[in-house]
Amino acid sequence: MPITSEDVARHFADRFAEQPRWIVRSPGRVNLIGEHTDYNDGFVLPFAIDRAIWIALRPRADRTVAVHSIDYDQQGVFPLDALTHSKAGWLEYLKGTAWSLGEAGCKLTGWEGVLLGDVPLEAGLSSSAALEMATARAFAVAGDLEWDPAGMARLGQRAENEWVGVNCGIMDQLISAAGKADHALLIDCRSLETQPVPFPPGVAVAVLDTGTRRGLVDSAYNERRAQCESAADFFQVPALRDVDPDLFQRLAQGLDDTTQRRAMHVITENDRTLQAADAMRRGEVRALGVLMNKSHESLRDDYEVSSDALNAMVESAQAHKACYGARMTGAGFGGCAMALIDAAAAEDFAEKTAAAYQEATGNTPAVYVCRATNGAEVVKR
Repeated sequence: MPITSEDVARHFADRFAEQPRWIVRSPGRVNLIGEHTDYNDGFVLPFAIDRAIWIALRPRADRTVAVHSIDYDQQGVFPLDALTHSKAGWLEYLKGTAWSLGEAGCKLTGWEGVLLGDVPLEAGLSSSAALEMATARAFAVAGDLEWDPAGMARLGQRAENEWVGVNCGIMDQLISAAGKADHALLIDCRSLETQPVPFPPGVAVAVLDTGTRRGLVDSAYNERRAQCESAADFFQVPALRDVDPDLFQRLAQGLDDTTQRRAMHVITENDRTLQAADAMRRGEVRALGVLMNKSHESLRDDYEVSSDALNAMVESAQAHKACYGARMTGAGFGGCAMALIDAAAAEDFAEKTAAAYQEATGNTPAVYVCRATNGAEVVKR
């Protein structure tokens, strides 16, 4: 069962012998379609899921942040006036967020509390962005800062890019900050304009955890981003978002084969994402599923960020009659796939897909049927 505000309040009371002054939460995300398009200024269609990072907190009189992670059973403390890098793992995301907010001129105040989450780690569900946005929400409520979802998302992205060292795009932080219940968000990653897109009735999204993990900082993610930037330079445009299919077909032969395939994925994925949003608005679930299947094929063959485990999970999902479409989600190389399914058959889908995948790979999977929730919010004031 997902964590509730009562759960995190109880942990706070156990530690501090009183109730928290505030409770904030920030969700993980699933991206329906639009993978590796965000850092190319393109389009994405994610939604915030009902698994989140929670912080229960109270103010401190000094300019210090002290947080106890329930999940790791670790205490993290850092002074706001002397932020330094360390090998502190999860605490670096909090420190990086504090640094980014401070660099932007936000007046930060100290606080202390407990941290609890149920977003699976390193699974492609943006646990890091959820942690950054929960931290930003905690600083905002403690310091009475204005909450601007797009602005806070940019600061969270900067924390991950420049403090943590992962060259991520804006999507994860923005959907964690700005999600809307029962909707996906079509995000223009250049302008940060968002358009809520309602989920058609009678469908559900199943998150399919392969039980495999990837280290994002050390993965080929940064290499893919560099290849995209090289392709954009070749086409003499700011980003691959500006290359239409006609221009690509006319000039792509000037690229090496690998870079050409990377660019082809991004250009076609942007088009698929816009088509998917239109299909959702019209309630055309099967058309949406076809686009998701094509997205996975492109990620597997052109962008080459899938894995044997992800492919096996997608194939297991697609074999079930309740599945409209399935694809890997997240940066790739491990983690999760996702499937759009008939909600009435969710239990049977979860059971049979997990069994088929385990038989094919020997890995133990986990299946979560998710609903779309609001983005980062203050649950208790």
